[in-house]
Amino acid sequence: MTTTDQLNQLKFPIGPFKAPENVSKAELDELVDTIASAPAEYREITSGLSESDLMKTYREGGWNVKQLVNHVADMQLLHFFRMKKALTESDYKEITLVNIDGWAQTSDGLTSPVEDSLDMLGAIARRFIRLIRSLSEKQYEIAYYHPVRKTMLNQKQAIAMSAWHVKHHLAHIRIALKVV
Repeated sequence: MTTTDQLNQLKFPIGPFKAPENVSKAELDELVDTIASAPAEYREITSGLSESDLMKTYREGGWNVKQLVNHVADMQLLHFFRMKKALTESDYKEITLVNIDGWAQTSDGLTSPVEDSLDMLGAIARRFIRLIRSLSEKQYEIAYYHPVRKTMLNQKQAIAMSAWHVKHHLAHIRIALKVV
């Protein structure tokens, strides 16, 4: 049987997300590098996996490797979308949420080849990073409310959340594949 502490360690192998108060230029560069390197890291860890490997989970009741890869691609698209809305719509004050469990259970979330999501993740990362690097200091301060996290996030904090997210699920895949 899994204890609560063990379950929390499996759910949050790199720890839960905590929005940083301030993000320096060096820290922002590191976050951008994390987002930029994620597609290659996901491609490397999933290279040559069998269908059986893709069905492995990091914990009982957790998503399998295929769902995790498909989810990360979906959420990077959502993070990019949120930033574009925040930059272009002055009335965008509450973050767009989706039913992530529902998305993971759609037929494409369950059956899409990971290669499709890896291609998607790579393309989104390039566009997302291009957009991030184009922002002015004033644009980085544009913020919105995250009702699940019950906090305001500015764009630097949202970038930190996106970088945390790709590392979070990469850790889940490592656990599932026993590549820790």
